[in-house]
Order: sequence, then structure tokens, then C-alpha cells
Amino acid sequence: MRNNSGHTFSIIASDVEIVGNLNARVDLHIDGKIQGDVTCGNLVQGEGSIIAGKVIAESARLSGSVEGSIEANDLVIESTARITGDVVYTNLTIAPGGQIEGKFRHKSSGGAPSISRTTVDISKVADPLILGTEAKVA
Repeated sequence: MRNNSGHTFSIIASDVEIVGNLNARVDLHIDGKIQGDVTCGNLVQGEGSIIAGKVIAESARLSGSVEGSIEANDLVIESTARITGDVVYTNLTIAPGGQIEGKFRHKSSGGAPSISRTTVDISKVADPLILGTEAKVA
């Protein structure tokens, strides 16, 4: 299929289950179940979809269940998403209600933040930072 911008994409329907790794040069829309790693350009995951494996994509909009690590430059976790695994990202948005159990790491960082690189002097912060339900991490 082609979307409005002329790019090719494939749809994995809700009644499809794939056992094995899925590598695509095109964009994917997954509504079914994948038992294996998913590698593609842009990924859109439907609410009822289940991915049991690693996800590597240029961009990903996740609404279903992922049991495995995720690596994406632009990552959007929707309110219905349930993620169990570590997340590596460049840009991250988490909708209120989205659930993630795992570690976060920005792609530019080499791992855990270094205290010597801290830019905030906590002794000078008057009020604590409180994130409400409308807050987005980016």
C-alpha cells in the first residue's frame, strides 16, 4: 500500500500472528501478534497488538503491548501502551496512562548520567518539579 505521501507501507492485520523476526524496508502498521524482533522505518502499533521481541525503528507510535527492548529516534507511547523492556530514544512522548517497566536511555548518552555533567544545582531549587497528567517527557 502507499500512503498520501507516496511511501510504501505494510499492514499486519489483527488476525495475523507471525513467529519469527520481521525486517521491513517499508513502514509498518501492526495490529496482529509478532513473536520475534521487529525492524522497520516507521512503526504504528494498534491497541490490541502484541510484540514479544525487540523493536528497532526510525519512529514508533506504540498503543499495544511490547515485551522487549525498544530503540527509536522518535518514540510515542500512547495511553493504552504497556511496555516491558528498556527504551532507547532521541525524542520521547508518553501519553497519560501509558505504562513502561524498564530503563530509559537517551541515544546520545553512553549510559547512566554522570553527576559531573549535572546542570541543575539542587540546593538552589525552591520548589520540587511536579508532573501532572498533562505533562510530556521530550
